[in-house]
Amino acid sequence: MSGPMTGVKVVELGIWVAGPATGGILADWGADVVKIEPPSGDPARLFRKILGGDLPSNPPFELDNRSKRSIALDLTDADGLGIALDLIAEADVFVTNLRIGALERLGLDAETVCGRLPRLVYCHITGYGREGDDADRAAYDIAAFWSRSGIAHLLTEPGGDPPFQRGGMGDHSTGISGAAAVSAALFDRERTGEGQLVSTSLLRQGVYTIGFDVNTMLMWGTPMRLGTRSTMGNPCMNNYTAGCGSHFWIVGLDGERHWPPLARAVGHPEWMDDERFVTVRERAINSTELIALLDEVFATRTMAEWEEAFDAEPEFFWSPINDLESLLGDPAFQSSGAMVEVPDGSSSTLMVASPVDFAGTPWEARSTAPGIGEHTREVLTQIGRSEGEIEALLAAGTATDGEGGLA
Repeated sequence: MSGPMTGVKVVELGIWVAGPATGGILADWGADVVKIEPPSGDPARLFRKILGGDLPSNPPFELDNRSKRSIALDLTDADGLGIALDLIAEADVFVTNLRIGALERLGLDAETVCGRLPRLVYCHITGYGREGDDADRAAYDIAAFWSRSGIAHLLTEPGGDPPFQRGGMGDHSTGISGAAAVSAALFDRERTGEGQLVSTSLLRQGVYTIGFDVNTMLMWGTPMRLGTRSTMGNPCMNNYTAGCGSHFWIVGLDGERHWPPLARAVGHPEWMDDERFVTVRERAINSTELIALLDEVFATRTMAEWEEAFDAEPEFFWSPINDLESLLGDPAFQSSGAMVEVPDGSSSTLMVASPVDFAGTPWEARSTAPGIGEHTREVLTQIGRSEGEIEALLAAGTATDGEGGLA
């Protein structure tokens, strides 16, 4: 194994994305993550069919579950639950995004488990937090992170329909917070010898994502103004379209600094002295006119031609608006470490990497996602179950060993 979490034992009881994403990041970083699944498997395995039928692989599931080991247990059975408790007792970290009520019925709630295992770091990911009327309410990220947090509303054009988020956006950012919380709690345990409960929620992650807006409302009692492309107060901070149809974003946040390079790049240095545009205030007052003028200029050249003009101005900040095909061909994407080769048994599979690197303890993916219960026998043996006991558990349906090849 490699990575800063090498030697850390994690038990994950997670479904769909947010919990498994937390476990997946820890697995990328080197932790030994044992994923507890029901005999039918994590429902996220259904993504393969949801995305288009009986496809040969399951890319969303692979992203969050590579490098893990799977044990399939019926937790409604006393023996199955006992195995789960034995696994957690030997772990450093327990990660779950089951609802509080389900965990309480199983006796796997934080109060019970942490009371028995004071060195354990217990990471609980919820939809709406662990307190309040909605503490046990079901949630996907489209509900708690995207809709209820206010993100969807803030991104809705006046009079328009709310936009849809892309799959797993809130889950994955919440997973990053979960992994960070686990890391901090393990660091604290090194000093104190004590584990603790750490928690985050999809709603809270959403609120933090739009923290500029929410904090402005809290402190000033008024929302930040929602701009539209044609009325942006700072035309240097706006998106435009080249003559070939390619879209790009100018990111001139500092008006005084970034206005002269923009005026020169578009071939109109005289605009710097134009009374309509000479100051930040005047450009804001006349933003609709200036944006229209810029639209006309940008329509006269292709994106490739504009790239040359932009590159001639070191203080001109901009970015292409990539579609997925453009992203995959973008040199910055290629050099950023955003991809990882994952061993798949015969060669390797190229996947998206988790977004952190460690110079001193570099990580590497160890395997593709496991089949349901692929490591049941292995894990049961490691916690002391005999061959006879394992066969009895499999025969009773308490445990499943994945010989059916389900993925």
